[in-house]
Amino acid sequence: MRRYPDEVPAGEISQALDLKASTASVYLSALTQAGLISQRRNGTQILYAVNLTAAQEVVSGLFVDCCRGRADICPPQLSDLLRSVSPMSDTKFNVLFVCTGNSARSIFAETILREMAGDRFVAYSAGTAHRSDLNPIAVELLRAKGHDVSPLRSKNVAEFQAADAPVMDFVFTVCDRAANEECPTWAGQPLSGHWGLPDPVKAQGTEAERRLAFQQTYGALRNRMLAFSSLPFDQLDRGSLQKHVDDIGKTPLEQD
Repeated sequence: MRRYPDEVPAGEISQALDLKASTASVYLSALTQAGLISQRRNGTQILYAVNLTAAQEVVSGLFVDCCRGRADICPPQLSDLLRSVSPMSDTKFNVLFVCTGNSARSIFAETILREMAGDRFVAYSAGTAHRSDLNPIAVELLRAKGHDVSPLRSKNVAEFQAADAPVMDFVFTVCDRAANEECPTWAGQPLSGHWGLPDPVKAQGTEAERRLAFQQTYGALRNRMLAFSSLPFDQLDRGSLQKHVDDIGKTPLEQD
């Protein structure tokens, strides 16, 4: 569910959940037979994805049939979400982009959204790693694109969970590893999404090929920021907005 709308290989699921491959295989087989997840072969890999409709039916069955729809048994934050069905109409939204190192993808996203639609969004970024530095190629690319890089610094997600931290309206993971990790509890229950992209820092090949990987990542994130900032937020409830966010996460990697 953390990686939706991605399809995830069994090995990565095993690693994320700290399960033996054989144990994960048994569980994945049972979940597939129950229809809670789907599988698709891609060459030698089998990729798995959550079946949202089936998951919804399970949760609905537990809440409505088993518990007779008693809202008082829900965690307080879930009860608040159930009541929060009005359109997202705030004039300015806080958006946090999370990656492992906060060195390239997340700072691209922060910078692009800030300069593309800073009148409607306050953009932040952070990493799950305890210590990291901004990638020099990423910073150089942003400068070449005419962006102001002076506000950028590498930050840890703990900074945004402090008592005086801004309350987020949206939290997006932009790398798979960060999405696989344990999800922190965010004040205000922001809407979340996974917009995972390959890590350009790990690109192999010539200098030109490595720089092309950064260009492609920048281009893909720019396209996603365009789609996100163009959404009619004042006309969408949380459910509709979540679907749009998930759909944006399915857009392919393209060169700018």
